[in-house]
Amino acid sequence: MKNKYISFGKILNFHGVKGEFKLGYTKGRESWVEKLDKVYIETEDSLIPATFQYVKFTPKSAVAKFKEFDNINDIIPLKGCVLYVEKDKAEENLDDDEFLINDLIGMEVYVNDKFSGVITGVSNNGASDLLSVKTKSGNISLVPFVKAIVTEVNINSRKITLVDMEGLLE
Repeated sequence: MKNKYISFGKILNFHGVKGEFKLGYTKGRESWVEKLDKVYIETEDSLIPATFQYVKFTPKSAVAKFKEFDNINDIIPLKGCVLYVEKDKAEENLDDDEFLINDLIGMEVYVNDKFSGVITGVSNNGASDLLSVKTKSGNISLVPFVKAIVTEVNINSRKITLVDMEGLLE
């Protein structure tokens, strides 16, 4: 499943009695989520296809409804389920300078054309995304994922190039 689908959200709880639910998602990705159509709900034993009827965003959360579910009894069993989208559909909605986290993890990091480490994770500190880079010495360095520091991302060659900045990778 990992190769064909990626997770993007979670059904947090029901909202009202007409099949609406609170949607957990990555803040700042509202326009990306709005473009999603067909999604998959991961249950214990299968992926259930579903189509968003709508997603409404508020400053603190999102409320959504699937076309296939019309009442609270349909949604309650799905509380806590992770939502997936087909990877190729997710990639269609990315901007040129956006990447899927799954694609970044495992990429090699280079500084001045020298291998310096491997991406082991991606997190967010509120200001920017942070790349967790395991250096050749085995240390983990957090690198802001901004254009001033990350000069090139080549998904095909699985290579990320960083500027040479003292103390960046220790």
